[in-house]
This record gives sequence, structure tokens and C-alpha cells, in this order.
Amino acid sequence: MSKNKINFKSIRFYVFIVVFLIIIIFPFYWEFITSIKKPDEIFGSFTRFWPKHATLESYKLVFTARPFGKFLWNSFVISSLTTIVAIVFASFAAYAIARLKFKGKSIILGLVLAVSMFPQISTISPIYMFMKAMGLRDTYIGLIIPYTTFALPLAIWNLTTFFKEIPFSLEEAARIDGASPMQTFARIIVPLAAPGTFTTAILVFIAAWNEFLFALTINTKDIRKTVPVAITMFQGQYTIPWGETAAATVIVTIPLIILVLLFQKRIVAGLTSGAVKG
Repeated sequence: MSKNKINFKSIRFYVFIVVFLIIIIFPFYWEFITSIKKPDEIFGSFTRFWPKHATLESYKLVFTARPFGKFLWNSFVISSLTTIVAIVFASFAAYAIARLKFKGKSIILGLVLAVSMFPQISTISPIYMFMKAMGLRDTYIGLIIPYTTFALPLAIWNLTTFFKEIPFSLEEAARIDGASPMQTFARIIVPLAAPGTFTTAILVFIAAWNEFLFALTINTKDIRKTVPVAITMFQGQYTIPWGETAAATVIVTIPLIILVLLFQKRIVAGLTSGAVKG
């Protein structure tokens, strides 16, 4: 009797997992089959779960009809530099907050969270005016600065949590051995906090990769557009190239999937770090 109950519960659990995965994966699957359909088949057989004549013509047009390779490069450079800058500054700030004793620590963390709560639309006007005055419109730096500003609160908050989990005795042992504070930070703290750093870096990269509002407002030249903005520009005056739009969406998603697959172990380690103490 008990075994039947256990088996029934197991079956229900796996059925739930399968249904849940189908619900999550189906939009991506539908996007993919739309990208390999011919234009007449996208509307002519909308409910078909696999095209009669699969084609890669939409993928070809994405790169030949417009400089999509340049858009990908723009997004990659901006997202990568934003991640590096944000992680470097956030590491020092989080280490100071987690390890040093000073007045107003809770206030600083509160301000960090407050900055992250500001909606982008409320800050776009002054940031645009600043970038225009500094001559940073249509440049990589013009997007890296606001991206880093909004990425730092998340990075500082996450890294502070990870640094707090590292035993303070390790730092004391390093100091006894003659290590300077900088050496202790670089050789002890940073390696031990690697899972949390990787997790935070990937979150920052994804946020910068998907950002739309600042990219649309600050960089207006076609040659400086990022992929989220470029995809919205596919629409013509009278037509919408759904096949090309779907193909571009699949292409943009692939780097994120590869990134997560490559560092999935570190991501899981970072997400579960500190969940169990003792």
C-alpha cells in the first residue's frame, strides 16, 4: 500500500515536471520553427508544429539584408565591459561592507537598494542630457556608464552576501603570514567567492545584453545599435518579417544559453552558497 502511494506520488511529480518544462520550452520551440518556415507557411499553416519545407533563408537574410553581425558585436562588447567594470567595483565595495566595521554600513546598503529601485524611465532624461553634453552619444562608453550604474546595486548586494559567508579566520591567518590586505583580498577572498562572482557576473551580463531603453535613446546611429533595438527595427512600413524576427531572436538567445551551459556548475554553486551553514 505504501509502495503504491510512493509510486503514485513519484508519477505525479514527474508528470508535473514534464508539463512544467513543456510550458517553459514551448515558446522557444515555436520561435525556432517560425524561424525555419517560409513566409507563406508562417500564416498558411500557423498551427503546424513542424514546417513542411524547413529553410534557413530567414537566418541568411538576417545577416545579408542588414548588418546584424555588427549589432551582435556591439551587444557583446558593451555587455562584457559592463560586466567587468561592475564586478571589479562591486567586489571592492562588497568586501568593504562585508568585512570592515564603520558607521553607516546599513545606510549604504539601503542607498544601494534605493538606486536599484529607480525605474529607468525616470532617469533616462538626465542621463541622456549628460551623455549628450559629454559627447558620449553613439559610443560604447555612453551605454556602459548607465548600464554599470544600474548593475552595481545588484552586484554589490549579491557579493556582500557571499563575502560574509567566508570565515574571517582565513584572513587572520593570511595576515599572520605577512599578507597585505590587498594580497589577502586577491589570493584568499576572490578565489573563495568565485562561485558567487560568476553568478553575479552572468546576471549582470544578461541584464546588459537584454537592455532596451538606454540603447534605444542614447545610441541612435544604426552602426551603434544593440541587438534588442536592432530587432525592433526589422518592421517595415507595411510588413513585419516574422521569419527574420524569429531567426534574430534565436540567434540572440544562443549566446546566453551557451554561457549558462558553460558555467552551470558555478552558477548552481553560487546560488546555493550560504544556503546551509555549519
